[in-house]
Amino acid sequence: MTLHRSDKEFRHPGISYLDYKQMEMDRVLTGFLPRLWWDGRSSIVSRSADLDVDDFVDTLREHPESFAGFDPDTTRRWLETHLLDVVNRGKATQAVAGLRPLHGFTYRFRNARRSRAYGADEQLYEMISHASDPRRGLRTLEHLKNFFFDGLDKRTETPMSDADIDVETQALINLSEAVKRDITDRPASAKDRRSYPPLYPEASDLLVEDVLRLLFHRDLIPRSVLVDYLKILFAFHLALYHLRILKLLPSLVRGAHARPGGGLFLDVVGIPGTPTARLAERSAAVWFGRIPDFVRATFTVKRLDDLARHLVRRGTLRTLVRGFFTVEDLLGLLAPAHKEERDRFAGGRLAVIESSRGADAEIDAEVEQILQLGLDDFTAYIEVITAYRVAFHRKYLTGCLDSLLLKNRPGAMIAQPRRGDRRFILDSRLLEVLLQLSLLRLGDDGEFYTASLRVDEFLTILRERYGLHIDRLPPGDGFDRPTIDDQAALRANTDAFTARLREIGFYSDMSDAYLTQTITPRYTVTADRSRGRDA
Repeated sequence: MTLHRSDKEFRHPGISYLDYKQMEMDRVLTGFLPRLWWDGRSSIVSRSADLDVDDFVDTLREHPESFAGFDPDTTRRWLETHLLDVVNRGKATQAVAGLRPLHGFTYRFRNARRSRAYGADEQLYEMISHASDPRRGLRTLEHLKNFFFDGLDKRTETPMSDADIDVETQALINLSEAVKRDITDRPASAKDRRSYPPLYPEASDLLVEDVLRLLFHRDLIPRSVLVDYLKILFAFHLALYHLRILKLLPSLVRGAHARPGGGLFLDVVGIPGTPTARLAERSAAVWFGRIPDFVRATFTVKRLDDLARHLVRRGTLRTLVRGFFTVEDLLGLLAPAHKEERDRFAGGRLAVIESSRGADAEIDAEVEQILQLGLDDFTAYIEVITAYRVAFHRKYLTGCLDSLLLKNRPGAMIAQPRRGDRRFILDSRLLEVLLQLSLLRLGDDGEFYTASLRVDEFLTILRERYGLHIDRLPPGDGFDRPTIDDQAALRANTDAFTARLREIGFYSDMSDAYLTQTITPRYTVTADRSRGRDA
């Protein structure tokens, strides 16, 4: 038995815009920049050919008025190591994906086939735009646009002579200005944008709040560092959203009144094979183990979307004003009133599948068993296509989550040795980002200012705001009451957490008393709006 192409279709933007592939955050952010510029739409860039390192070096040489004093050899090395996003760096197959996304118009220099965001750019933009307070979402997008397109007049796209910007940013602005006559950039059609809300609205509000908090530091943190922080923050929120929908979507399909949530246990000790590492491995195994149910639930939603479109064509279902069906709309078709329509639709698909014979005898035998269970046609159809495709989608979903969790990279929330299991961790770069956000308070005037934080307060923020557990086990999600050995592992993890805070310069011992251990801001802004650095 084999599946038709229409049976295999999987992705539904109401669940996620992602095409579940491994992705690089430089390329995700590069894809996000034109959406900021064109109000949510992607861009269509026309250029004569793909660019390589020599093209960038030649442009700098041809415009000495904008790049005075640039030594050719030094410039080439600087471009390759600092400004260019390179695929297969150092290998014979090395190629340029584009410029690093340190400024807005760098997206115009991307080589599209090597700089793919796989839908993550769209997911980020729509999550921000669907904040529960639309004005707050729009304000966040405007702040991001102002940050990335700093130094430019937004109406004329020309450099501003009085802009206070760093050397790298000025070089990128000059580069864009030098070649803008050779590049045509226009937005994609507005009809191509369908703005689905995220599967749960809290994801939008949390992302918006964190972006605003991070951009509050734009005058305090060097620009390139803040861009790296934004990439880590975006990856973190994309990972958190997709981990949570692994759990949420199957519950919604079953008809449960589920809310997003759940806890992850993070190993801070950082040594494979320790009791703390084994707890973090168990946590990762539980969350990644939800992928098959998520695949089944996604196929359910996607096939219900097919059914809805079929019913619209037949005139038995009304077309929605917004032009598309949300997940909530589609799950309404699982009601008993639509059973006959579901089974008629699925029965025709099943008949086509049964009439063909595939090359995989093991899968065919599994499908035969499913068909003999006496399930209704729609349920049987979903089980059949899941049996065929679950291994394929598990592989790609796993790789996608690994890349969003920045596995074994700076900012990572997951690690995996060459021969070993995945485990959730808290890399120092991610910890820095979460600290910068958590050390802000909202004043009576509605503005942020920095304030010290006790270690136990920060641990509470990580648990309650993000579901990240360090000093205790998550309730559920693979865990029960901690054993004596578990409690010892938790104490070791808490000690390692405090040591990590000390290593990155946010904490110094003032007392042995746990409740007086205080984290201090690296940058200070008082309630009267005065600012200082390196407190």
